[in-house]
Amino acid sequence: MLRTVFAALVMLSACGPVALGQEWARKMFETTSHDFGAVPRGAKVEYQFKLSNLYQEDIHIAGVRSSCGCTTPSITEDTLKTYETSTIVAAFNTRNFLGQKKATVTVTIDQPFYAEVQLHVAGYIRSDVVLYPGAVEFGSVDQGSTAEKTIKITYAGRSDWQIVDVRPPPFLDASVRETGRGNGQVTYDLHVRLKPEAPAGFVKQQLMLVTNDRRATQLPVDVEGRIVSELTISPASLFMGSLKPGQKVTKQLVVQCKKPFRITAVTCGSESFKMQALEVAKPVHLVPVTFVAGDKPGKVTYRIRIETDLGEDVASELSAYAQVLEVEETEPADAAP
Repeated sequence: MLRTVFAALVMLSACGPVALGQEWARKMFETTSHDFGAVPRGAKVEYQFKLSNLYQEDIHIAGVRSSCGCTTPSITEDTLKTYETSTIVAAFNTRNFLGQKKATVTVTIDQPFYAEVQLHVAGYIRSDVVLYPGAVEFGSVDQGSTAEKTIKITYAGRSDWQIVDVRPPPFLDASVRETGRGNGQVTYDLHVRLKPEAPAGFVKQQLMLVTNDRRATQLPVDVEGRIVSELTISPASLFMGSLKPGQKVTKQLVVQCKKPFRITAVTCGSESFKMQALEVAKPVHLVPVTFVAGDKPGKVTYRIRIETDLGEDVASELSAYAQVLEVEETEPADAAP
């Protein structure tokens, strides 16, 4: 059951003042530590600490700070309503630091109550392997299209050093080609191709270079980009709010495309949601979504599907969810004498 932050504080009060002040906030994070392992110099290396608001009140993150210049933290969203998510991004500074490094990232929350959560990162920045540029960055790519990028890898040290394999994540092809060897230095070109069947959304993945170096057989390379769908919906998920049974609320979806189109159907697997298809052809549609809370308390989640005249393959779905509050029963007043 969804609780208020105050209720969580009361439950934790028996654990002492430290737990009382911090544990409710720590519970919002999926994890609080990450080890980057061995990473090349100059590589773009980031980790996203995910958090979700588990409470009825809005959460506000006042700021983040790092104990070491080897790590730069940032926030994607600083204000979270119920069930909304954000990330604390910890970027490893591989250009200005070398060797084993670690940092503590402190996240300060000031609403609805003050709390601090400490996140920990560590890693070893190698001086003998350099990437240029530091990551494979595709930028924006239309869905169904391909994109290709090449980065250079330079190694200084053993004359027999080799990249023996490349292990790309799904929807990517990757290969390496040796371009030079001599005077204690080895160079490679890493070629990465984004497949046309990659789904719409943000790409934030890593491919692995496998080497014959026993000290660090695997080297990660970040791959980033954004695959843009022909049809986009905002927001990507629709939170209707925390409602009492029978309460009604209406919110709006923005559905758009690069060219005029018609919405032919808007469907959902629940009678609690009411929507209307607007069949006038235009590039931007505003779709009202009305939700009436049922009698059963708890979180309810459904999928809304939007179909258009752009073709069978151009349809989009999103999650719509709400929190139905539990109504406290009240005792009837005494009858008048």
